[in-house]
Amino acid sequence: MMERAICVSLADSHTRRQAILGMAITCGGLALVSSELWAQAKEEVSHTAESIHQEVVFKASAKRVYEALIDSKQFEEVVKLGDAMKTRMPLGAPPTKISREVGGAFSTFGGLIVGRQIELVPDKRIVQAWRPAYWEPGVYSVVKFDLTDSGAGTKLVLDHRGFPDGDGKSLLDGWNKNYWQPLAKFLA
Repeated sequence: MMERAICVSLADSHTRRQAILGMAITCGGLALVSSELWAQAKEEVSHTAESIHQEVVFKASAKRVYEALIDSKQFEEVVKLGDAMKTRMPLGAPPTKISREVGGAFSTFGGLIVGRQIELVPDKRIVQAWRPAYWEPGVYSVVKFDLTDSGAGTKLVLDHRGFPDGDGKSLLDGWNKNYWQPLAKFLA
């Protein structure tokens, strides 16, 4: 009987050792798979995403530039001087609507550009969730206008990030032809 008890005890401890070893191997395997997945996720981070950075000086006060960008009636006049009015906007397109409240919506260029105000610091900064209407629903980029005094005028620094790859050239062209050139004419 004693012999049988020893055999059962050895069998139990052998099973326990196997269970412990099995658990260690399983945990190690999960850690390895988890590390591999983490490495894969790190590889998906883009270090080449397109962005636009521009610095433009206007012969106007920061207050005047800010108001031209945030006031519906003034920006509608800028739109009328831009390239989109001649080439992209359909006849009878809806007028510019720009909320002056954080979280408020805006729609410019006859609804071709839409978004929400994220941050508004009068005469200093405008940050918007910004998108052309042709992008996939729910896709927004972030546009930031920073305004600083520059001699007798105002330096506007634009940073535009988070837009779909391949859109940079077209957006850059749009900033120049539909914002900076007509805004300079409007403020002159």
